[in-house]
Amino acid sequence: MFPTALTPVPFAPEISLHLVTQPLGLFDLTGGEFHSDQPPPFWAFAWAGGQALARHLLDRPAQVAGRRVLDVATGSGVAAVAAARCGAAAVACTDVDPAAVEAAHRNASANGLSLVARLDDPEVVLAGDVFYSPTVAPKMVATLRAFRKNGATVLVGDPGRGFFPGRLFELVAEYVVPVPAHLEETEALTTGVWRMK
Repeated sequence: MFPTALTPVPFAPEISLHLVTQPLGLFDLTGGEFHSDQPPPFWAFAWAGGQALARHLLDRPAQVAGRRVLDVATGSGVAAVAAARCGAAAVACTDVDPAAVEAAHRNASANGLSLVARLDDPEVVLAGDVFYSPTVAPKMVATLRAFRKNGATVLVGDPGRGFFPGRLFELVAEYVVPVPAHLEETEALTTGVWRMK
C-alpha cells in the first residue's frame, strides 16, 4: 500500500479520500516503471474527470437519487462516493485493478457511506478519465455503448484526454478542476461532463 492520507477532494470538498499527498507522479509510486501485470495506482489520485463528475452530481443530486449507479474504472471511487452521498439506491464500482475497487470501498466508508459489491442492471453509469490511451479507449467505448443500449444514462468526465470520442457524446457541463501540477503539469484542467448519445 502506498502512503496516503484522508484528504478533502479539491473540487468536491464535501468528500474526503485516501490520496497521495506528497508531490509524486503516477509512476513515482511504481519506481518509475510500468508493469503490465500490475496497474499503476490510479486510485491514489483524484483525477480531473472523476472530480468533475463528483461535483456535477453533488450539485444535481436528482440525477442519481433513488437510482442504481455503476462507476466504471472507478480509480479512487470519487464519483461513486458522490453518487452514494446523493442518495443513489445502490452504487457499485468496477476497475481492472482490484486495489482500486478496495480503495473505492475504503473511501466510501471514510465518508460514512457504503458501496455494493455488484450491480447488474445500472440505471446510471459513470466513467471519469477513461479515454487516456489508444488501447483503453475503444474498450471503454464498447463497454459504455453496451450500457447505453440497455437504457442506462452514461455520464463521462473528461479533461480533454487525447482519445476521447467526442462525436458519441453531448456536453452537459464544464468545469475548471484543480489538479496536482506534479501529476498533470498544470494546476487546473478544463473538464467536461458528457452524456453519451
